[in-house]
Amino acid sequence: MKFDLMVGDAPWARTAWLAKSLEEVGFSGAVFTETSHAPWMSLAAAAMATERLELATGITVAFARSPMVTAVSAWELADNSHGRFRLGLGSQVRAHVERRYGMPYDPPGPRLADYVRAVKACFRAFAEEEPMAYQGSYYSLTLLPKQWKPSNHPYGDIKIDVAAVNPWMCRMAASVADGIHVHPLHSSVYLKERLLPEVENATRETGRNPKDVELTIPVFVVPGDTPEERAPMLSKAKSQIAFYGSTRNYAFQFDDLGYEGTSALLNERLKAGDIAGMADVISDEILSHFAVVGRWDEIADSLRARYGGIATRLVVYLAEESIASDTRILGKWGEVARDVTNS
Repeated sequence: MKFDLMVGDAPWARTAWLAKSLEEVGFSGAVFTETSHAPWMSLAAAAMATERLELATGITVAFARSPMVTAVSAWELADNSHGRFRLGLGSQVRAHVERRYGMPYDPPGPRLADYVRAVKACFRAFAEEEPMAYQGSYYSLTLLPKQWKPSNHPYGDIKIDVAAVNPWMCRMAASVADGIHVHPLHSSVYLKERLLPEVENATRETGRNPKDVELTIPVFVVPGDTPEERAPMLSKAKSQIAFYGSTRNYAFQFDDLGYEGTSALLNERLKAGDIAGMADVISDEILSHFAVVGRWDEIADSLRARYGGIATRLVVYLAEESIASDTRILGKWGEVARDVTNS
């Protein structure tokens, strides 16, 4: 397994410093989210500051921009990072796509599948493998004059991951993409009893090898040698799990584990504005299914035990702030990274 850090919005200089620091201590890569900022400039800053660190979007919002625009940005990053870039795409939710970006959303699954095919067609056209002549169900890209075509380069095999949770999206991702970007709210039961069977079914139907579908898995990791040291990250993890779990579409994550009604309770407290009360719903027992908690010298073994043979990449979630502000913590995370990747 490879071991990455999830990186959010930050000034370019800080992003460059953090990327270089992650490379030096032994992280495999950095995965950039898209929230209040588009990830492309941060990725460029990280690429310029490093030589080996692998870079990815996790995820960038597909429907916010044309497949051509996304393909051009990814192509440029792959070139300038010498092949260290991986493209993660997601649909986001209807309200953001339609009301924040002003773009069409329905139907999100088939539209995203078409989007991935369109981006891959762009890559082939940039590499001069075929003309730009993509005609899909939702996207049509048929014009690429020579003076507008990005220059060819030897790093055109850009992998594409798709964010997927429900069965249809998992099957779609396993059919058209190179990998799946798993949601941070997941348990071992979900991975083994829902996600992996869907991947196997989809690849069997399309003639692919299930092992060719790589899984990038963000993980809530709560390390610390004492309860006091773990407390801040524990609180963050419970709050984030509660926030995700309040979405009714994720109720099955709790139901599968025997915690029926948890999502409905979280949703009730969210509507009431009881944010602290939401986190209180997530007991230590529930947390143990969705996070890896333990002493610093236990974390790597725990990660391998839970994700070995399943994950291609693990992505540390919610830890960026502590890593960027405390060099001692950065060193400890580096030990975990080296232990995970060298096993």
